[in-house]
Amino acid sequence: MGAGGEDIILSSAARKKVPYSIECKNQESLNVWKAFGQAVSNCGDHTPMLVIKKNGEKPLAVVPAKHFFKLLRRDRIKWIK
Repeated sequence: MGAGGEDIILSSAARKKVPYSIECKNQESLNVWKAFGQAVSNCGDHTPMLVIKKNGEKPLAVVPAKHFFKLLRRDRIKWIK
């Protein structure tokens, strides 16, 4: 039970480089939808990101699919140049 709001507090300079509101969970069993809902409720004007981890597994980052595909399009244009 921690404080409410974002789990990772970024300075304004860091926020320009990392425009995400990050919620972190380290649990063996997790309701991803509920945890992502918490990220959404805390995100304000930033893109919500849920970082999940459990013992023996690598961490995963969950972002909205629309945002993920936007990142893919942006990176594809960089590859073409």
